[in-house]
Amino acid sequence: MQAFNTTSLTLSDNRLWILDQQALPQEKQWRTCDSVEELVGHIHSLRVRGAPLIGLSASLLLALLAERGLPREELEQALITLRAARPTAVNLMNNLDRMKLALAQPQWVSAMVEEALRLVEEDRKLCDRIADHGAELVKPGSRLLTHCNTGGLATAGIGTAIGVLLRAHQQGNVQQVWVDETRPLLQGGRLTAWELGELGIPYKLICDSMAASLMAQGQVDAVWVGADRIAANGDVANKIGTYSLAVLAHYHRIPFYVAAPHTTHDPHCPNGAAIPIEQRAATEVTGVAGSFGSCQWAPVDAPVYNPAFDVTPAALISGWVFDSGVITPQQANEGIFTRALG
Repeated sequence: MQAFNTTSLTLSDNRLWILDQQALPQEKQWRTCDSVEELVGHIHSLRVRGAPLIGLSASLLLALLAERGLPREELEQALITLRAARPTAVNLMNNLDRMKLALAQPQWVSAMVEEALRLVEEDRKLCDRIADHGAELVKPGSRLLTHCNTGGLATAGIGTAIGVLLRAHQQGNVQQVWVDETRPLLQGGRLTAWELGELGIPYKLICDSMAASLMAQGQVDAVWVGADRIAANGDVANKIGTYSLAVLAHYHRIPFYVAAPHTTHDPHCPNGAAIPIEQRAATEVTGVAGSFGSCQWAPVDAPVYNPAFDVTPAALISGWVFDSGVITPQQANEGIFTRALG
């Protein structure tokens, strides 16, 4: 299988390597991924994360397993197992649907390899087009707020929302980015802060609960986020805390943009209420653990509610920035949303 490198994935010597996003930013560790069980574990632990990257990792692993001679019936079971690994992110399902079609071809091994590599290249191009469309919405001197991580760590390319920030920064229009720390596992504080620093984009890290006061002070000109699934009506599932930002932005009359590839749109999902929301471990709320060790701050038996995602209603979104272009609220209300992407 043809070798390649992205920020978070490497294919070399017919082995898949993933950048451990649990260890960042303190350590840059590359881990091999040789089995379905191993990849599912990486996804659940958020060593592999980001809706596009999860789908690409699954596709590449299936192609490698096919090359290694795994029987077709076992690959079919692997598809089912991987599909259940991350129920909220629809990119995984879309990629696996295409890999399933490849598996049905007479020359299914070569078809799966070609399809997996095609998906990687497509994602790179999608990210570039999203960045180009989104950057047109960023005004000179903008102070932008982002949530979670949506850059090269989460995609094969330059990212979705962070890709927009990068392109706008290259055009000289970004004064500063406010970075929410973002649960679970403080992915904004660990990953986005690291990534923006690597890209040379000026930023300041804040706690999630500080966004409201910044908006009230007039310190935020727009909010940019990604998405894990976009329903047919435009409702968006994204990292927990996104809905709060949308409500705050609406109150303070600040534009709230969602940047995502068209593969994140799910025309079969009628609205946000139909999107499955993953629940995560209580230990992520009662304490903290990482490459630095662990600490418990809440009572050991404290009851916990810990959804990984929430849903932002379409009515709170100023624009959906896809690789195909920007869809406005008016267009969404007129049904152009579904016709353009469905």
